[in-house]
Amino acid sequence: MKRTKFYFLFVLLAFLITAFNKNNLITPETVFESLTCDAITNPTAIEGKQPSLSWIIKTKGYNKSQSAYQVLVASSETKLNEKEADLWNSNQVKSSQSVYVKYAGKELQATQKYYWKVKIWDEKGESSNWSSVQTFQMGLMDKNNWGDSKWISLKKDNRTSPHRFREYQIGKMKEPEMVAGQAAGYFRNEISTQKKIKNAQAYICGLGYYEWYINGKKVGDHVLDPAPSNYDKQAYYLHYDVTNALKKGQNAIGIVLGNGFYGQDISWKSDKESEKSIYYGPPAVRLLIKVTYEDGSKADFYTNENWKENTGPIVFNNIYGGDTYDARFELGNWNNTNYKDTNWGKAKVISPEVKKISAQQIPPIRKLKELTPQKVFKGTNGNWIVDFGQNIAGWVKIKVKGTKGQLIEITTTEALTQNGKDIFPGSTDGGANGMRQVFKYICKGEGIETWEPQFSYHGFRYAELKGISTKPDAAMIQAVLVATDIQGKGSFSCSEPLFNKMHSISKWTIVDNIHGIPEDCPHREKCGWLGDAHAFCEYALYNYDMENFYKKYMEDIRTQMIPVKANNNPEIKHKVPTMIAPGKRTSGIAKLDWGVATMYLPWYNYLYYGDDSIVKEYYEDMKDLTNYYLSFKDEKGIIQNGMGDWCPPNWDRLKNPGAMECDPIVSANAYFYDVLGIMEKFAKMNQDTAFEQKVKKEKEALFQAFNKTFLITIPSTQFKWYGSQTATVMALQFGMVAETEINTVLNGLEYDINTIKGGHHSTGIHGNRYIYTVLTKYGKADLAHQILTTPTFPSQTYIMNYGFTTWPERQFNWDKMEGLTNSLNHPMHSGFSAYFFESLGGIKSTFEGAGYKEFTVKPVFPKNLTNATVAIPTPYGMIYNSWKLTGANFSMDLEVPFNTKAQVVLTPKELQTLQINGVDFEAFQKENKVGLNNKSTVILGSGKYSIEYVK
Repeated sequence: MKRTKFYFLFVLLAFLITAFNKNNLITPETVFESLTCDAITNPTAIEGKQPSLSWIIKTKGYNKSQSAYQVLVASSETKLNEKEADLWNSNQVKSSQSVYVKYAGKELQATQKYYWKVKIWDEKGESSNWSSVQTFQMGLMDKNNWGDSKWISLKKDNRTSPHRFREYQIGKMKEPEMVAGQAAGYFRNEISTQKKIKNAQAYICGLGYYEWYINGKKVGDHVLDPAPSNYDKQAYYLHYDVTNALKKGQNAIGIVLGNGFYGQDISWKSDKESEKSIYYGPPAVRLLIKVTYEDGSKADFYTNENWKENTGPIVFNNIYGGDTYDARFELGNWNNTNYKDTNWGKAKVISPEVKKISAQQIPPIRKLKELTPQKVFKGTNGNWIVDFGQNIAGWVKIKVKGTKGQLIEITTTEALTQNGKDIFPGSTDGGANGMRQVFKYICKGEGIETWEPQFSYHGFRYAELKGISTKPDAAMIQAVLVATDIQGKGSFSCSEPLFNKMHSISKWTIVDNIHGIPEDCPHREKCGWLGDAHAFCEYALYNYDMENFYKKYMEDIRTQMIPVKANNNPEIKHKVPTMIAPGKRTSGIAKLDWGVATMYLPWYNYLYYGDDSIVKEYYEDMKDLTNYYLSFKDEKGIIQNGMGDWCPPNWDRLKNPGAMECDPIVSANAYFYDVLGIMEKFAKMNQDTAFEQKVKKEKEALFQAFNKTFLITIPSTQFKWYGSQTATVMALQFGMVAETEINTVLNGLEYDINTIKGGHHSTGIHGNRYIYTVLTKYGKADLAHQILTTPTFPSQTYIMNYGFTTWPERQFNWDKMEGLTNSLNHPMHSGFSAYFFESLGGIKSTFEGAGYKEFTVKPVFPKNLTNATVAIPTPYGMIYNSWKLTGANFSMDLEVPFNTKAQVVLTPKELQTLQINGVDFEAFQKENKVGLNNKSTVILGSGKYSIEYVK
């Protein structure tokens, strides 16, 4: 009996093993780490008809990859199976593609929610389990789906507070002008929902910043919604699930509406290089709430002429100047039910010029961090000054007890005077925009009062408090970092503390300047200068998830384009971007080195994410712009168009223009050579053979013309260069130097740095982006380290030692100046820090394997460095690389994501001593089928590797 029972169990076990093998299931250790739709986890307002699906796999082992996938999409979770999936069953698709898989099912309907999941087969043909269920919800998709909702705006400005005015003064104005700007509008309505609510979705678009409330509670955690745009051509709405916010019965909806950039009618109105009016119109808002009841019936609630309006305690708001809040004019529970609004007026229904309204696909602006006072002291005028220890973008929040009508003025600045005794106004004192950075609060005199602004943000480290007698502390005042909530996933650290600090400063300078657009600074201008945007783009992509961000900014650039006649043929017109996007402050037609952001941003986006949709979407725009700049080609073959290597050491446009050593035409032509190569690749991707051949010939011709015109011998030496550090660095970076000339040009660059400049750089934003990477690439890593770490002007270390916590706009010898000047928070100077990732970390994506499907690993570093660690976000997962050098022994821990390959670049000598995971390379290669390119480049599939060799 026992023997029979044992035999039965043995047969059963054998059957189960056979059945398991037949299913070919991947090990349970293989999991879906992340799933996204249009690069967003469970998005709620997709606009495109073919959203793209991506997944990241986490598994153990080596050389793991995907050989096939299957996607299911259904209208409900219960139907999400192979038999009932009613939207799309892709069936098994033989493909390694695990990112940006285009939806190919039935037509998707506006506002509907869909469910999806995926499974994959690995390189052995073994399948995974199904992923967890994911969702995506469609947005309104079409202007008509806004239904009967209407734009409402403030009909009557009822402000009476004497604090509603601010001083405005620019240029030659002898006395300031008192201005009030557009009033902040308060809007309310009550809706009746008499049944039990199953689902409620809200869609709201503000022309100007807004915050909104349901039954007295703010909806969402966003601030400064929506992202700025060219509002007359493209405005953005936000979606909210408000199912839990609404209740059965009476509900109150409240909206407070500020000016933002849309209704900003004060600053820059006299700018000669912009439109005559930078004002789009009176702020307006449009809201639609779609309710589905438990019984299946539906109802829409929306803004229209039945809404009530009023002005309130926000008596002044300007994106540059700040908010003024007079608490004596608070409206009580105005955004709740049972509120008497008989003295409120009827909202004004308007028809603003808005060509297109789309769902905002980038993260919202949020309050990201609170900073407490690090030092508090009295200025010479008797006012308290608070040092928050870090230059940020945002505002302060206060908690005070004052008498009725007591005015508290908070002046925010980036710096102190040179003696450290007072705030130094600098670029936060108005200047070009005419508005001082000031937050004002007027007490109502009823116990403890708390307040923070709603419709403006400032760039500052210090705050001077006027109207406060008690010494401020963390309980009274805090600074709030406010910025677009881009997710910081990348990281860098190394054995050189100065490099770690530079990395930190570079990141702070970027975060402070992301508010729906890549800004130049968070105070004086708050503008999206194109040259600044492409200068720091790559460093930003190494650190942050910004795929949708740059897609949005490309919309800003496109909608800003204007028709311009070709330089050599007035009969031909091209669509050309302006220097700034978006907004009515344009600063004129984009010079070449600024305009090439139109090509660089899609190029970087493709290189770092591998999504070719941005290349195809903007190809015709990029092609037309390339032809426009070609119309400036002179008889020598040189493009006569350029802005210049902005802000090199000691440079001032008016007082010291000669400090820009690189002729703007030279740096512009270097950029254009690189762009012609990019456009050659883009033309091939778009199967435009004729244009591919055209730009290839133009590139070859420019190579010859550039070298013939600009390559010169440095007097009294045997060296050559292109007339400046920047030009020489760019020529080396972009492959414009003939092989036979590389050594003499490199020696010319080193000669100027060491012998002429005393071991310093003389580059602005164009040259500084590449100088350390170029020197490192060509065997001068120690020189790169020397330039960065020497403590004297104008090195990055000099700037840090002076006490800056963000990179200043100008490279001045601050010790010799009476006061600091210009912006002290300019991200265009963060671009050089890509060097930490691409050179010291050694990680770069390849064009052939865009999006890090295939990437190179080649850390190159100065002798002073003994270790470095980088983490880089990719569409396939995180790449980790951590190396250290002990004597001549080099070791590196490398993690290659699933479905990708790393090209570990070695010298033939290094290959001879190579060990991987403790095994000699030859043995490891046989056991794991490791590829070898160019005799010494090791190809590694996914996995965690311990790599060792002798340098």
